[in-house]
Amino acid sequence: MSKCGYVSVVGRPNAGKSSLLNWLVGEKIALVSHKANATRKRSNIIVMHKDDQIIFVDTPGLHETEKLLNQFMLDEALKAIGDCDLILFLAPVTDKLTHYENFLERNKKNTKHILLLTKIDNVGNNEVLEKIKEYEKHSDKYEAIIPVSIKKQTTHDDILDVVVKYLPEHPYLYDPEILTTEHMRDIFKEFIRESIFENISDEIPYETDVKINRVQEKKDIDVVNATIIVQKGTQKGMIVGKGGSAIKRIGKDARQKIERLTGRKCYLELFVSIKKGWTKDKKGLKELGYDITF
Repeated sequence: MSKCGYVSVVGRPNAGKSSLLNWLVGEKIALVSHKANATRKRSNIIVMHKDDQIIFVDTPGLHETEKLLNQFMLDEALKAIGDCDLILFLAPVTDKLTHYENFLERNKKNTKHILLLTKIDNVGNNEVLEKIKEYEKHSDKYEAIIPVSIKKQTTHDDILDVVVKYLPEHPYLYDPEILTTEHMRDIFKEFIRESIFENISDEIPYETDVKINRVQEKKDIDVVNATIIVQKGTQKGMIVGKGGSAIKRIGKDARQKIERLTGRKCYLELFVSIKKGWTKDKKGLKELGYDITF
């Protein structure tokens, strides 16, 4: 019988979770940014491996904060840890063991996990071996430790063969042809958010969000209408840019991402709206899809 199960991908902010998942699925689906805390909600990415189905759950980074939005993000990550069959914990090779030890405390159900040592391209082989030795004091906690290099050496099978080993025998939960359970409009939203991260500097991306107003699938083109939400007038000015230059860059970037995924032409309409204090307001967060339950 085939195997099938949920695998939560967790780690500190900016550990490389979304990059890993895009690489494993072979498509650009998860939001990737060099800035921490870009991922805000859980999302499912489905990978077929031989005769087995793995439902990877992308999660926000594990961190501590007082902000309501960030508390929601941490809650999402903790739910993913508690609701899965297996956990992949991503540990950048240059990190101290503190992040991993904090994760062990949060893994209340002692769900089985595999430790992925990421970003090994940035260091020499001796440093990788030294880090593996450091983790050996916790060897009774993890099922396996795998050094990961997306750029070279590591193959998909190096990771997926080990993952499948710890999944239950179960019929497929989803059609093998689909890559994600996310609605297309939610993926479009993430592409626009990613383009904001890439084109706008400093803290502004963290105080912005995107609302997809409508998506029209016409015969030979998709028309996407979206609003970028900011907290202050000065932020709106920076998102728009001089003569509309910044929002044009964001729009072009996002449109190209959408077209690469869908294989269709896209006409993207972007607007900017100010919602003061939306990151601290439960009602404002809920309107943008962040349902605060705590």
